[in-house]
Amino acid sequence: MTKIIYTTVDEAPQLAAASLLPIIERFLAEAGLDVETRDISLAGRIIAAFPDHLTDAQRQSDALAELGELVKTADANVIKLPNISASVPQLVAAISELQAQGYGLPDYPEDPQTDDEKAVRAKYDAIKGSAVNPVLREGNSDRRAPAAVKAFAQANPHRMGKWVSDSKTRVATMGADDFRSNEASVTLADAATLRIEHVAGDTVTVMKDGLDMPAGTIVDSTFMSVKALKAFYDRTIADVAGEGTLFSLHMKATMMKVSDPIIFGHCVRQYLAPVFEAHGDTFAANGISPNGGLGTMLEKIADLPGGDAILAEIDATLTSRPPLYMVNSDKGITNLHVPSDVIIDASMPAVIRAGGKGWGPDGEEADTTCVIPDSSYAGVYAESIDYFKETGALDPATAGTVQNVGLMAQKAEEYGSHPTTFEVPAAGTMRVMSGDTVLMSHEVEAGDIWRMASTRKAPIENWIELAIERQAAENCRAIFWLDETRAHDAELLNYVRPALADRGLTDTFEIMAPTPATRASCEEIREGRTTIAITGNVLRDYLTDLFPILEVGTSAKMLSVVKLMQGGGLFETGAGGSAPKHVQQLMEENHLRWDSLGEFCALGESLRFAGTDKAKVMGDAVDAATEKLLSNGKSPGRKVGQDDNRASHVHFALYWAEALANQTADAELATAFEPVAKALADNLETILAEIKAGAGQPVDLGGYYHGDAAKTAAVMRPSATLNEIIG
Repeated sequence: MTKIIYTTVDEAPQLAAASLLPIIERFLAEAGLDVETRDISLAGRIIAAFPDHLTDAQRQSDALAELGELVKTADANVIKLPNISASVPQLVAAISELQAQGYGLPDYPEDPQTDDEKAVRAKYDAIKGSAVNPVLREGNSDRRAPAAVKAFAQANPHRMGKWVSDSKTRVATMGADDFRSNEASVTLADAATLRIEHVAGDTVTVMKDGLDMPAGTIVDSTFMSVKALKAFYDRTIADVAGEGTLFSLHMKATMMKVSDPIIFGHCVRQYLAPVFEAHGDTFAANGISPNGGLGTMLEKIADLPGGDAILAEIDATLTSRPPLYMVNSDKGITNLHVPSDVIIDASMPAVIRAGGKGWGPDGEEADTTCVIPDSSYAGVYAESIDYFKETGALDPATAGTVQNVGLMAQKAEEYGSHPTTFEVPAAGTMRVMSGDTVLMSHEVEAGDIWRMASTRKAPIENWIELAIERQAAENCRAIFWLDETRAHDAELLNYVRPALADRGLTDTFEIMAPTPATRASCEEIREGRTTIAITGNVLRDYLTDLFPILEVGTSAKMLSVVKLMQGGGLFETGAGGSAPKHVQQLMEENHLRWDSLGEFCALGESLRFAGTDKAKVMGDAVDAATEKLLSNGKSPGRKVGQDDNRASHVHFALYWAEALANQTADAELATAFEPVAKALADNLETILAEIKAGAGQPVDLGGYYHGDAAKTAAVMRPSATLNEIIG
């Protein structure tokens, strides 16, 4: 295996790649390894979706589809950086930028009426949200903090907020009439082609047909009552006013791109209920939806006749409500402004790490009521908060670690439910059919949110084997986070328990519902021990942010290996998102604080996976360089004037070259890198000075979503001396 695919993505990781990738290409060429890129960025996916609207020079192939096929082969060796999971406002902004650059793309139809508009909308909707990960993740997840990262975090503990027992911070969740409480689940004994129907009186409407499921597939269906959701919001808003806390909504409107924007929109609607009662018809007539967030609403209302008066009503209503948790207090960006601004797996750990505090409109920290409408996983965060209230903050200097083995292959569980999620058009019955047999059904009302999800047998069996493998390697406590009182988990346990019994491992693994598993894991890491959380797809996502943020300060430094089921490897560079605030700082101050540690970890694993002797030497040298970079304190600083991402790449290149020059396993590589190491060492101060020469000044990238390659290279590769050495 001599080819590594390095993905082109978005925002901070892509800017960092403009600096790091030339170094990787130069070094790997000495080992006979090729590095190819594939553009899976938001802009790249938009361009690929509309070839008929573009010139020959503008067209791009569908790189995501190509990679989707590659990951189903044994030849795949892909380093996958974080990409934007676009909300509608982000998608519209990217389209507008591309249009301004001369791309003849159609506008995003907010309210499609014609067949052409509906076709355009369908193409754009396939791009929004987490359209990338479900395609590439043809394997299950193995995520953990690398040993070097963990050791550094213990030696250099990050700041933790203070927890007090009388903190008012808590989680508010529905607990009834939600996805968790309404879930039904079956395991298919035989292969089947399923059909989703909506029945209203004598009218049967087929919502989705031709859903082919192999034997052994677990199929779930459930719904959230919109009436119960609105009542929950109203009740919680009143409770928060009495408690004197901040109101903070925590959703996953990117990954759950169909259901969660609707749930988010209902929160905006109920928070501004008097405004919607007075002007709801006007909003609807002008295509103003709360689902895209308060920010977009305010912009559109400002353009309406009488818009200033409506904006004044909104301000008055917000003043009468509890203060909102703020994304940016200085700029007045609230928790309800943009659905993609507050993503639960990042926002909830931030609150917990800060001692239960969030930022209010006054720019001060305050206790916050964390609103998580669906109760499926809310207990994890509620229990974490209760635990730290009782015991105080975790000490990163002595904390152990929670590793994760996650079931995610082949769009497992809720994260694969986008095509089978519906806002119910009218009161009636939603049902899942296999031929003439009703597998599951729910009585629903207009506006309810109904979905079907599935989890296939082969990924389940692979997940169990991966868990067994990890536990054997770590010889530590291992817990399946499964709740036998939940319909889906009960079906999953019918696979887990026999598999463990057949291997004589029943007593080696524990099975716990998520809430007690949370407390058990917190107790383990407080004592400095390692435990493995073996979870489904959503908890994989949530826990691989929660515990790393508590343990090492960030989830971007996780080692994330996806062992593809057909034998290939997908190496993800952490779980920390694409850091838009880092981009903002670069554009304003020419300082990029993004830490490429995740890229270094993924690169080392990818090289060893490549399978050649030279690649293994290269990979081991990457690990040595990473450890030295951490021990020497050469990670990026947050402030202008400190070493930034580009400077950290220089140190990484130096340490990598030195490790290769000093190793004895491959004399040819040692000879090749000795002069590289010397040149970097001799010119280190000059290179760093050239990088810092423009610090503090704004820079022009030629675009945000679709930057100009030459302008970006000029910003991210400003050292002529380094460029001459690397080539």
